[in-house]
Amino acid sequence: MAINRPALIALTALAPVSWGTTYAVTTQFLPPDRPLFTGLLRALPAGLLLLALARVLPRGAWWWKAAVLGALNIGAFFPLLFLSAYRLPGGMAAVVGSVGPLFVVGLSALLLGQRPTVRTLLAGVAAAFGVSLVVLRAAGALDAVGVLAALAATASMSTGTVLTKRWGRPDGVGPLALTGWQLTAGGLVIAPVALLVEGAPPALDGRAIGGYLYLALANTAVAYWLWFRGIGRLTATQVTFLGPLSPLTAAVVGWAALGQTLTPVQLAGMALAFGATAAGQLGVRPRPLTVAGSRQSFSFAEQNGRIDAMGLTDDSALRR
Repeated sequence: MAINRPALIALTALAPVSWGTTYAVTTQFLPPDRPLFTGLLRALPAGLLLLALARVLPRGAWWWKAAVLGALNIGAFFPLLFLSAYRLPGGMAAVVGSVGPLFVVGLSALLLGQRPTVRTLLAGVAAAFGVSLVVLRAAGALDAVGVLAALAATASMSTGTVLTKRWGRPDGVGPLALTGWQLTAGGLVIAPVALLVEGAPPALDGRAIGGYLYLALANTAVAYWLWFRGIGRLTATQVTFLGPLSPLTAAVVGWAALGQTLTPVQLAGMALAFGATAAGQLGVRPRPLTVAGSRQSFSFAEQNGRIDAMGLTDDSALRR
């Protein structure tokens, strides 16, 4: 069934909005200090579920391509952002991550020959500045390792974005299967790291099981499917500029459900970031989706304050 462009953008935007709820779910339902285990339970079960639904496995070169994309977009991104979130003061990891659209624009110019427009660059800067007003707090000196880890996380996801666009997807393979490949590969990368760093899985009560089910199904399997479905029909720039909705949603949920407050400066930052997100949707019309070897867009994903794709958060970033 055909879907108009505004509706497609709205559906795709549900993915980062969903990721913005991870902070509340993590702090209210899950065992503390287990971000890698949380990342593993988000990625691997969701990936296996989508593989079972799609019933399509990679073939030929797509075995290593899927592994590379899964490692960049999930497997490396999660632990790097986790490291940066623990070592940086409140919200700085989100600010570094919010420059992801600019990374994607630069890499697209380098690898795909897509020249960025002045409006796109200005919108990217405005989005990053708006997010910084919402989540950033001047608390303590910056840690060099944390900054490098945050930059590496952003670069990892941005590179995965551009490579996915460059490689397209195999003939006959839809976004459901492609999503399953990447989540499964990323989960397999995280599994040994989680075991080495955090040890055996913790005991889970009913509340924690419910939280993990939400993260694996709605927050990951459904959200990533909507995300990848959208990127097949929108430009890389359009999808990438939906990313700031994640930290903004985290702040709104913190205000509405967790009793946090929003200052006038934060509200101004939200307005600026929303405006930049809207401006990012006014770019060049997307080209028709093609298969392997074509240019298919992929986007920078979730970074909500110090809440990363593993469910880690910095209370000082979002607890106002």
